[in-house]
Amino acid sequence: MKQASAFEIVAARCWNLLNEGKPFTPIFTVSVFLLYRIDQWMNGDFWTDAGLGLLCLLPLFIIYYHFDFPLFLRNYLWFPVIAALLLWQPGNLLLYAAAIGLYLFFTVFFWGTFYYRMRIGTSWWNFKRFWKLVLKNSDSTSGNAQEQLPKVLLLLLLWNYGYELFSLADEGTTLAAFDDEWLVWAAFTAGLWLYSWILHRNLFDWKPKETESFTSDPDRTGKEINDKVIVIVIDGMRKERFEEAEAPFLKKLRQEGTEYTQMETVYPARTVVCFSSMFTGAYPRDHGIRSNMVWKLGIRVESIFDSLRKVGKRGRLLGIAHLIDSMGDDVESVTAVMHNDKADRNIIDRAKKIMAEQNPELFVVQMIGVDQTGHSMGVLYDEYLQKIAEADRLVEEFVDWLTSQGMMQNTTLVICADHGQADGIGGHGHLDEGERFVPFFLHGPSIRQGCRIDERHSLISMAPTLAYLLGAPYPGASRGKVLTDAFKP
Repeated sequence: MKQASAFEIVAARCWNLLNEGKPFTPIFTVSVFLLYRIDQWMNGDFWTDAGLGLLCLLPLFIIYYHFDFPLFLRNYLWFPVIAALLLWQPGNLLLYAAAIGLYLFFTVFFWGTFYYRMRIGTSWWNFKRFWKLVLKNSDSTSGNAQEQLPKVLLLLLLWNYGYELFSLADEGTTLAAFDDEWLVWAAFTAGLWLYSWILHRNLFDWKPKETESFTSDPDRTGKEINDKVIVIVIDGMRKERFEEAEAPFLKKLRQEGTEYTQMETVYPARTVVCFSSMFTGAYPRDHGIRSNMVWKLGIRVESIFDSLRKVGKRGRLLGIAHLIDSMGDDVESVTAVMHNDKADRNIIDRAKKIMAEQNPELFVVQMIGVDQTGHSMGVLYDEYLQKIAEADRLVEEFVDWLTSQGMMQNTTLVICADHGQADGIGGHGHLDEGERFVPFFLHGPSIRQGCRIDERHSLISMAPTLAYLLGAPYPGASRGKVLTDAFKP
């Protein structure tokens, strides 16, 4: 499997501007407003009036960038829209109809059909299912219609109103005549900020509880338990759907090892965020990665790969281009532009090549087929279960190959997901049902057999546990608990 090209890495970052909900809202709003008035582009006054209206709208963009309105909080987004309609005339209804139409075109046809067809080979008829997934989606991406539409409609309503006021000024009406209008606008903006702050302070209470202390115990630096640790992350594998899938090998490993039944992901449950937390032992507030859209490249804390280098050992992460944004040179990138039925097959072939040529003490493999199926076709359909079954067969093949190469004699195998997936377009980010708890189990000669641990744990325990097994110091910002209850005495 070829590496992600430099073009693909840049393209993946650019796509996140449209994929992640925070940057999408202003980009889409500005695009709709300008496209709707394309006939006025040659008029210099248009750009002046539109620019001044956009400047007045900037505080609202900042409010909606700062506050996510996740899950049921998005229902409260319609109250500011209603308030705006009561304060001002709705204006040009065709503008709002155009916004809704362009949004559905972008998400259902361009993203859900054309983009997935070109990238992973889904059917040209994928829009027949995708439109339902967009309306149900609950994650923090542009595909969350219940969050994006009220935000965009309110912003367009106010921008259109401000634009018309400045246009009247061009015709001779002084701006002083609209002093009362600007006071109402300012009061509305302040009220929206206060409204958003109150909602998030009092109702946004489902984030996982965070550990304040750093990992310090037990210390086994320089006294490794294992020669190697292999971590296989089946990206986006929803826990209860894994139970329903035909995955005999993975379930056999779980039965013969130690399972953590209440393993919780981090918030927001986005892939780059989760991987950053898993392999630093730190929360997003520490490592600085808060979405798949990484504005400043690189985590700002130590990773498990840094810890291993301190004791002369090596770790590698085989994953998609997005992970380079946080983990940098520790990532062996793979291209995500190929038919989804071939992606995991090629990843496993590449994994064998890396183990044969580099033989790192820690090797992390990200399998992407399950996640991509959830995003493109939904998680509550048979295709999602079939992709989990396919992952099971490929993991079995990889483990058998490692065994034949003598690489499993003193090796711990960790199987997990980075996050689950909710209904809709495989949504994840806000910890809706199906996202929060993930499959997680360990298997190997040093791992207790047939053990089930029901105490709640966090994926930030991954990094310190890997350090403990391989005799390396804990990453400097690690707050996770070492999963010692999985080890044999």
